Amino acid sequence: MKTLLCATALLTSVSAAHAADPFDVPVTAELLDGWQQADGTRVSAIRLTLADGWKTYWRVPGDAGIPPQFDWKGSQNMAGIKVQWPTPKVFDQNGMRSVGYSNQVILPLVISAKNAAQPVDLELSMDIGVCADICVPEKLTLSGTMDAQSATPVSAIAAALAERPYSASEAGAGNVTCTMSPSQDGLNITATLQLPSTGGTEHVVIETGRDDVWVSEAVTSRNGKTLTATSEMVPVTTGALGLDRSAMRFTVLGSSYAVDLHGCTSG
Repeated sequence: MKTLLCATALLTSVSAAHAADPFDVPVTAELLDGWQQADGTRVSAIRLTLADGWKTYWRVPGDAGIPPQFDWKGSQNMAGIKVQWPTPKVFDQNGMRSVGYSNQVILPLVISAKNAAQPVDLELSMDIGVCADICVPEKLTLSGTMDAQSATPVSAIAAALAERPYSASEAGAGNVTCTMSPSQDGLNITATLQLPSTGGTEHVVIETGRDDVWVSEAVTSRNGKTLTATSEMVPVTTGALGLDRSAMRFTVLGSSYAVDLHGCTSG
């Protein structure tokens, strides 16, 4: 994966929350203070720790998962916030694929402040799913003040940032084309990705840029440097399905590394 950023600053936990459901499944969540970048944005993180044998989910959880939800209502001096996702693992769950993390994961946050000279007070209500033999939803509530004065990256957060999928240029990827055709319930899509092998069995996760469209698990095949993924996209509500090709997103998860590709052209 990517080279770890040089970092010497100490990691500081500013809040922690514990969740336990009726099945006694412990989940610990912490907000971690980080550093301030030259452009005034702040980098912090959420650290999730799960009991042995349990996992939680990536932003696209797969057919067997529960998508995470973040509610930042009540935060002060926050103009915007982006979650940066480290490369997840692919799990087989009762014959279905799920995508996520086990044991512990750090989710970096890049925060834009209304006033960069002032701290940012975060209030987070987070809904996640955790799974082992059973899957249960958990709600975690976190709060903390992000007021780090240092510009030196914190090692644990920097390591998580370095674990993000490669970009198209970093991976040496070429064009991505999409062919779409009507299906019984929505649209079939065939995506052709010009991309060197990412290692082993490759999984392609397709995102449409819309929350109201369900996307089936993609079937993939490779021929040299061409990776093909086919899937079906079904709207949650009735009516015509219109998609913006520039908003499409394709994450390729291989055994060696992952790649994040944005947009496709007509095939």
